[in-house]
Amino acid sequence: MSIPENLALVRRRIAKKARSVGRMQEDILLVAVSKTFPASSVEEVARAGQLHFGESRVQEGEDKIPTVNVSGLIWHLVGHLQSNKLKRALQLFHWIHSVDSASLLCKLDRHAAALGKQVPVLLQLNLSGETTKFGISESDLDSTLDAALQLKSVSVEGLMIIPPFYDDPTAARPFFRRLRELLDYSKKRAPALPMKHLSMGMSHDFEEAIEEGATIIRVGTAIFGRREAKK
Repeated sequence: MSIPENLALVRRRIAKKARSVGRMQEDILLVAVSKTFPASSVEEVARAGQLHFGESRVQEGEDKIPTVNVSGLIWHLVGHLQSNKLKRALQLFHWIHSVDSASLLCKLDRHAAALGKQVPVLLQLNLSGETTKFGISESDLDSTLDAALQLKSVSVEGLMIIPPFYDDPTAARPFFRRLRELLDYSKKRAPALPMKHLSMGMSHDFEEAIEEGATIIRVGTAIFGRREAKK
């Protein structure tokens, strides 16, 4: 199948799953994750009507985004953000999904203010305790929400998770469900924050994520095809 055909199939799967749980397809934002794929692939997907794209690395975004010959796209940083790349990230991306500490949140706010920007972000949680994954621990959520309430130039719009990978996608459900519970908790704990989004679910488990309340899904392989293994 071609990349546009892959995109159309993913959209049909989103619509079917949303209907099955009484949701609207329009309530679920599809982010096409283009990491490792060239600008030409992004252009192909964009010309098929896709608006939102994701990258995992600031450096790759810096190399690719300016060369994409389609205007009006909205870019999401979905991978780990290092403190020394904050300014570059803010200049490239419209959304940042991967804020993994209160200190990073505050630094982003200072840099965004200096650039005169208002930036929507998500708090990345690590609910599995995996040392190989970034994210705020559940025990640190309260202090991070307190920090978010003091921000002027960054708006915390919700939560994000990358659960452990399982061959059986249904095994990720407990993580999706817990993230939804923590979003509900966050709304009560910090009602002044927007906190309306759940960024969860990728190519192999986005349908399960939709069932558990995802409002943003991050899909790469199912749209662009398999990435080449690193040598």
